[in-house]
Amino acid sequence: MMTSTPPAIDPFYAIAISKRAHELKTIGRSVIHMEFGQPSTGAPTAAIAAAHQVLDSDAMGYWESAPLKDRIAQYYSEKHGVAVSPDRIFLTNGASPALVLALHAWFTPGARIAIARPGYVSYRNVTRALSMEPLEIDCGPETRFQLSAKALAAITPAPDGVILSSPANPTGSVIPAEELSAIIDLCRERGIRIISDEIYHGLSYVGPIPSALEMADDAIILNSFSKYYSMAGWRLGWMVVPDDRIEAVRALIGNLFLTPPSLAQHAGLAAFDCTEELAGHIDTYRRNRDLMLEALPKLGLNRIAPPDGAFYIYADIGHLTDDSLSFCKRLLEDTGIATAPGMDFDPVNGNRFIRFSFAVSTAEVEEAISRLIPWFARQPTR
Repeated sequence: MMTSTPPAIDPFYAIAISKRAHELKTIGRSVIHMEFGQPSTGAPTAAIAAAHQVLDSDAMGYWESAPLKDRIAQYYSEKHGVAVSPDRIFLTNGASPALVLALHAWFTPGARIAIARPGYVSYRNVTRALSMEPLEIDCGPETRFQLSAKALAAITPAPDGVILSSPANPTGSVIPAEELSAIIDLCRERGIRIISDEIYHGLSYVGPIPSALEMADDAIILNSFSKYYSMAGWRLGWMVVPDDRIEAVRALIGNLFLTPPSLAQHAGLAAFDCTEELAGHIDTYRRNRDLMLEALPKLGLNRIAPPDGAFYIYADIGHLTDDSLSFCKRLLEDTGIATAPGMDFDPVNGNRFIRFSFAVSTAEVEEAISRLIPWFARQPTR
């Protein structure tokens, strides 16, 4: 009997950092979790209230909320000025399964998918796990660590697909509207399918951010309640798909994932209208961002990606180390501050980068800075 070896994928190094951070916490160490993009705030108050009510009155089961799909369609109309039929909206167990579905429904093994480097670790690893080829494009300060139409045009032959992310993880950088339009025009000309990961939409410090749907009705959109809505643990996301793949995606979801948690769907519907509370979260992130940007020069970190959105700072520590993983482990053991090594996001140059998440409370940011400044001052330069 013939067997084949599954595609090799890299580990998610921040998970190991987080595991050790939790171990330190169990033995009484004070730990500040800046390793994941996980809001320290809980779900909105009205969302929790809705969940309590459902727990008391509904046995629940496999279910896809039509009211929630209608509300998401309303969101695209109100926020982005585009009409999206609820039939094109699929509810998922967070954005991660949505990425699997998008790749599986539109591409076949061997497909070439362009992604930015640095970029979210799962873009590269999920593409490989599905026996596709990630084409990592080195993106530096000259393009604000983002993909550009020029870089995408230089790939010959044209890739089958491209994953866009704006705001991006790990950098928080945003693709300017005119550049996004140029990328979409190029993809249309070259027949490149667009997957737009818009999970950080709503988390912007530079004004409104366009959806790819505003410029390309056939783009595949991924989004989630984990970030802006502060509901990471509820495992609820959605995707918007073109008309020509509705039945294919429905079949895949039914076989691979069934439905997201019923309780989360009820809570998610309520969360959409918690605008005042969610705006308060943005105010907190903005304050945290300002504190971190003020502190970074005191740490000797002067080369960073522009944190235009999301809640990350991606900083160059190449003057201190060429092993960001060991650096992050040592930082955690010495200070109790958990961070993410750049190796997760860039296997080529990430050995000299570190990512801080400022999605924690302002008090934790202030405490982290008080620990980081003296620790970084003690580190020898290379």
